[in-house]
Amino acid sequence: MAAIRRGVSALGTLVMLTAGCSASGPAQEARPSSSACASTVTRDAMPTWARTGFSGDGSGVPHVFSEHGDIIAVLFNYPPVASSDPDVTNKILWVSRLPQQPMRPLTIGAVLHGTTTSVVREIASGAGPSSVNLPKAGCWYLTLNWSGHSDAITLRFI
Repeated sequence: MAAIRRGVSALGTLVMLTAGCSASGPAQEARPSSSACASTVTRDAMPTWARTGFSGDGSGVPHVFSEHGDIIAVLFNYPPVASSDPDVTNKILWVSRLPQQPMRPLTIGAVLHGTTTSVVREIASGAGPSSVNLPKAGCWYLTLNWSGHSDAITLRFI
């Protein structure tokens, strides 16, 4: 019986220590692991809400769904090329499933995985056609904010 009490006491102490450790410190921002660097680029049919302007169902056009599925990135330049040269452009069509407010910008906060490199890009007209350039090759985690909505996409730039 004494052994059981000691075991229960030790378990209780371990739980309290673990809870204390997990509760301390700031929460870490979600970032992609190296094994999950690139979001899945698909050439399947686009969802019905994203097909405007495409012939048929949009099959064959590379696109990536955001983490919550509220926006997709249609990649007309696939794979996207990293460059700080303004003449190198990556045409990306951002298609929002959610309603948009006219003339509210799409703000993109991009962080290069495994580094402190980050940039902010703004598409003044909101979700829609854009040219997005990022300065270095690698896995970029993009936080997207538009018309009161937010989501994220991970893209590999070469």
